[in-house]
Amino acid sequence: MTTYPFVPKSNTQLEAGQFWSIPLSDGRFGCGRVLGVDRKAAYGRRTMFLAALLDWAGAEPPTAESIAGAAILETGGAHVRVVGDAGGAMLGIRPLGLDGLAAPERVTGYWGDGYPVARAERRFIAGDPPPAFERREVASPLADGMLRPSVSGRGFVQFRSLLTDADFARLADWLRAYPGMTLRAYGSYDGSIRDLEFLRFFPFLRRFDADALYRSLVSLDGLRHLPADLEELAIGATKARLDLTGIARFGELRFLHLEGQTKGIAVVSGLTSVEDLTLRSITLPDLSLLLPMRGLLSLDLKLGGTRDLALLPRIGELRYLELWRIAGLSDVSVAGRLPTLRSLFLQALRQVASLPDLSGATSLRRVHLESMKGLRDLGPLATAPALEEVSLVDMRHLAPEDLRPLAGLPNLRAVTPGLGSLRKNAAAEALVGLPAVRGPFDWRQP
Repeated sequence: MTTYPFVPKSNTQLEAGQFWSIPLSDGRFGCGRVLGVDRKAAYGRRTMFLAALLDWAGAEPPTAESIAGAAILETGGAHVRVVGDAGGAMLGIRPLGLDGLAAPERVTGYWGDGYPVARAERRFIAGDPPPAFERREVASPLADGMLRPSVSGRGFVQFRSLLTDADFARLADWLRAYPGMTLRAYGSYDGSIRDLEFLRFFPFLRRFDADALYRSLVSLDGLRHLPADLEELAIGATKARLDLTGIARFGELRFLHLEGQTKGIAVVSGLTSVEDLTLRSITLPDLSLLLPMRGLLSLDLKLGGTRDLALLPRIGELRYLELWRIAGLSDVSVAGRLPTLRSLFLQALRQVASLPDLSGATSLRRVHLESMKGLRDLGPLATAPALEEVSLVDMRHLAPEDLRPLAGLPNLRAVTPGLGSLRKNAAAEALVGLPAVRGPFDWRQP
């Protein structure tokens, strides 16, 4: 029998009808629901589930009685991490049928970490102003609703199967009016997206993503149709080794995300205008490849086995650094030698046993530690002279007393104690005496 409350580490304890709390910045609570779990899925069979955000907020955490009849505000595929965001926890279960709720036939969107909290804040705190960002799905035949006017003018327009030439032409006409939109090709579960030749319809495009095309995409040659002043580009992992040398022509690129693509990766050195770089499932012997990128402000290293980070202080003027599940990485001391760094994100680095002295990170404002099982001593955080926010997620191996070094820090104003239970979190909150971290951190701002 399931015992509540709990913060899930996998979806093995999840079942349709369960609900979880979503703490809001004004002291109230929103509510998420589990609509279903697909444990036979090709991806995320142990960690993903179908989630819903209810159109409900209350002064107390949700109960089976208080959420009765509450409608769904939004649904999406989610990682179990979203339950513990900002101190949330799974609190109980109420059969979906009692409220006339059911899982949709297919998932049309996926939530990133923190999305339920951000969406609930927008709905119940900000009063649901027009969204600043949107994601819409298109498919052939294009329906008029798919090309309805955009309120925000920013976000993603995505397709999972190749459109007809006529529909690509219609979509191109629509996108010309929204230069802030990103075109995303993904999925290709029917195998139809084998190359990027459809980009011939979009010679004006400034932002393009090709990801989750692992089995079908065999060529990047179609990138030649995009303009030389392309600003944002993402290329996901593929079974076939794809040649990156063609992206050298994008000399004004500001954002670049590469996953698992190493053939011709030396071309990255020439993209000196890039400000935001993500390398996922890519192993480099060291970071010398990035030395020419003088304008680099944000670097994400995810998966892969890049262990030598010694050159980081010589790369750009980093304001954001994210290190996530890098095999064999044990030393993150270099983070303490980045005077421009404003936000540090460390996740699932199993061999990291200690945090560095951060006295040299004079601009550091936020630190996010997630699933850092080897860390016990948070004392080094107190050496960061400008630290304002600390977010601990899935740090259930820590005790409330471990947060004592954070109590009384002069600039600290928010701490999220994600210690795995409501009891431990409450004790940590009482010790530190600060509210939870709320919302995203804009590392671009001073």
